[in-house]
Amino acid sequence: MADHVDLGQKVLEVTDLCIDFKTAHGWSRVVDHLDLVLRRGETLGLVGESGSGKTVTSLAIMGLLTGPKVRITGSVRLEGRELIGLSNREMNDLRGKTIGMIFQEPRRSLNPAFTVGDQIAEVVRRHKADVGRKESWSRAVEMLDLVGIPDSEKRAHEYPHQFSGGMCQRVMLAMAVACEPVVLIADEPTTALDVTVQAQVLDLLTELQERMGLGVLFITHDLGVVAQTCDRVAVLYGGQVMESTVAEKLFYEPEHPYTEGLLASTPDAQVRAERLFAIPGTVPAAWNWPSGCRFHPRCGYAAAGQCDEGTVPLEGSDHHLVRCVRSDVLRLEGIKE
Repeated sequence: MADHVDLGQKVLEVTDLCIDFKTAHGWSRVVDHLDLVLRRGETLGLVGESGSGKTVTSLAIMGLLTGPKVRITGSVRLEGRELIGLSNREMNDLRGKTIGMIFQEPRRSLNPAFTVGDQIAEVVRRHKADVGRKESWSRAVEMLDLVGIPDSEKRAHEYPHQFSGGMCQRVMLAMAVACEPVVLIADEPTTALDVTVQAQVLDLLTELQERMGLGVLFITHDLGVVAQTCDRVAVLYGGQVMESTVAEKLFYEPEHPYTEGLLASTPDAQVRAERLFAIPGTVPAAWNWPSGCRFHPRCGYAAAGQCDEGTVPLEGSDHHLVRCVRSDVLRLEGIKE
């Protein structure tokens, strides 16, 4: 495992990323001038409702959005190397070696026709030319043991259908980190799991991060998961970052109405309420973004002539950025201690 890791080093830099899809309405922008920085040893949470652009951002970073109906501009740099414009063959050399990814439904990401040990060993051989079958199999067993799968030597010979959902996610984690990448993208990795298994997977992810010095981009809509795992958070809405800051500040001192709405709609075990708060309305379609702030049609603080015109920039300090023209006069409510 990685013994000497430069924690705090920038390993993933996303600059001015734009993603357009060709639709019946023409080219529609689903991610709009996105900037992100991920450092080694930290977890950056990417939070938002369905349709906010979280998953397509991760797929673009991994080079998995291709074809004539997709257009990607901007910059994605992995340890200083530009990824935008690389061929699929060049990206294949990086996927699993320098950057890994785990998905929401692990069983669909595993090949049912091969044992889990064979699938992990194949990743090792793909990226380590000097490693033979015996050594790669030993590495697969070692990784299964590392992610907490008991009797790993025996279970390496089993197929995905013989594993529970939580165990399949552990297998995916083992596969993703087998070659010790510097970046791991976790796209809703616990959504399909029950609460107990979810906690176990999150603890395992944190343990692996600390052991390997991983930079983790954690994509989720669950603010409870964010509170448990993330160092910094970027809140997405309509393909744009609405607010970005350290996790603790986001929870207790939000500066964007959308963030306040997300926090208010999160269940609190200490408070009994007849009805859970819900942000009114829905996320607009990508071909029908409103002018001004994209959240203003759903915002209770919106002011005519201020929030519905022009382009709203992302402003503030390096430690707290917010995209709201009224952030200096609003006093928003976070989580109550």
